[in-house]
Amino acid sequence: MGTSTVKSGEQADRQTRILEAALELLSRHGISGINMRAVAREAGVALGLVNYYYEDKSSLIRAVLRQIEEHDLLLVEPVSTSTPDEQLRESLRRVADPGLLTTPYLSLRLHLWALAQADEDFARINAAAFDRYLQGLAALIGNAVPGLSPDECSDRAADIVVVQNGMWLTTLLGIDKAAIERGIARTEQIAFAS
Repeated sequence: MGTSTVKSGEQADRQTRILEAALELLSRHGISGINMRAVAREAGVALGLVNYYYEDKSSLIRAVLRQIEEHDLLLVEPVSTSTPDEQLRESLRRVADPGLLTTPYLSLRLHLWALAQADEDFARINAAAFDRYLQGLAALIGNAVPGLSPDECSDRAADIVVVQNGMWLTTLLGIDKAAIERGIARTEQIAFAS
């Protein structure tokens, strides 16, 4: 492996650690917990390195929002070896993955939603990410339920997101596993309704 490849890998690793530290701090403390020095300390890197990758707190938060968007788009990414029905069902189940139904993750989501309400730039990033998620989900629905119009697919995707967000929010209140399963079943009913 060449020296430039090693350096590139190290840079990606450091940048990943910085983003993960920012996510962790956001989860625990919200926007008030994010400053360049705190992120550097949490990531175990020098402050100058955080400033090298991110001009300021806003650019760091924009990067965090984009990372969450990438994660969300994977939730609606079709698996090529599955049938359209299976792809849709798998996607609907991914939202209830135990790794997503944790207090730290759900707290992070709440803080990110609050950020979108407080800052116009963050709101635009969040809205664009949300639209791409809805489009991905609507495409899965359209593939699994032929004959639906694009508007019907979009409406079903929007209705499903309401149920999914409700599952996430009520999980913070200690919702039981059976209720999560009923929520997933409800999203399937919405998706596959004739």
